[in-house]
Amino acid sequence: MTGIERLHSIMTRLRDPETGCPWDKVQTLETLKPCVLEETYELLSAMDRPEDKANHIEELGDVLLQVMFQCVMAEQEGRFSFDDVANAISDKLVRRHPHVFGDVVANDPATVLKNWEQIKQQEHKKETRHSALDGVPSTLPALLKAQRTAEKAARVGFDWKDSSGVLDKIEEEIGELKEAVAQSSDTSLDEHVKEELGDLLFAVTNYARHLKCDAESALEGTTAKFARRFRAVEAGAKAEGRNLKEMTLEEMDALWEAAKVEE
Repeated sequence: MTGIERLHSIMTRLRDPETGCPWDKVQTLETLKPCVLEETYELLSAMDRPEDKANHIEELGDVLLQVMFQCVMAEQEGRFSFDDVANAISDKLVRRHPHVFGDVVANDPATVLKNWEQIKQQEHKKETRHSALDGVPSTLPALLKAQRTAEKAARVGFDWKDSSGVLDKIEEEIGELKEAVAQSSDTSLDEHVKEELGDLLFAVTNYARHLKCDAESALEGTTAKFARRFRAVEAGAKAEGRNLKEMTLEEMDALWEAAKVEE
């Protein structure tokens, strides 16, 4: 019995209406959504530490479980099976890689992406998709959604020629944000300030795309760095027998610089 066959057998038994697990057999697609999201983020965390092989395997398994869980639910309802899912993605991979499985020539990643988008549009002609932006999941985190939206627009030619144009746009948006803030009596309630801030963030994600840098990962890395250094500041203050609330910004900044040097 292969690993997939064993997992399928176990999940089928857990979902058995009479002898299955009381928790597993009452789950629905709606109740599984938080599980899918949580397991995905835990896998992303494991991918940052590939040297921890055991954890990487475990988190991949947890995501695979979510796939198998839904497939077994669908089998019980007579809708589809795990094999249907595996065959569907296999067919898509073959279809969208004609430069590997056919006679199309694509010698660089840019050409591959262009061909991929053209094939994708042909596939979706039979669906109710009317925009190049259709297909971006509405539930994506805002930063990732912004980058994916801009990527799709760029694939049909709606883009700056190079990153210098994006930098000019960032400077323009900074100026408009400053102006909006200067004119506002309460920025927390001012929709115009919020709009201009959003425009600036969108322009920055576009710059990340031009740099071929994932904005979500970049911000995640910086947030982790900030948290790491801030904890070092807290530890430094504690070592001096002091509380951060009692320290001046200059004193805290000195501990921050020390943390940077330590790193």
